[in-house]
Amino acid sequence: MKLSTTTDKGRLAEDKALDFLTAEGLVPITRNYRSRQGEIDLIMLDKDTTVFVEVRARTHNNILHPVETIDRRKQNHIIRTSQHYLQHTDKSGTRYYRFDVISLSGPMDKANIEWIKNAFDA
Repeated sequence: MKLSTTTDKGRLAEDKALDFLTAEGLVPITRNYRSRQGEIDLIMLDKDTTVFVEVRARTHNNILHPVETIDRRKQNHIIRTSQHYLQHTDKSGTRYYRFDVISLSGPMDKANIEWIKNAFDA
């Protein structure tokens, strides 16, 4: 499958992550939540926990693992965006929250998926 743009590749990676997490029992809340602070790829519900998910994909792992590309600056954007979501949008009623990362590596049609729960703290 040849994808033409970075947006197409990102959309496919998010689709795969969403399918994976749904199969693991998480319930989708929203996708591509945006605020002035940034964007969160997926927001899911895992029993009594709201999960903010960053999806990272790399076709080649020559330099960095996809998780290594989430530096402190990116984490801060995700944290601030999650705070905006919780203050303005959250209707789940959950008391617990966490930040997960889904890493996809290799060709997208047979990507290796790694799920890192609690990848970083707020």
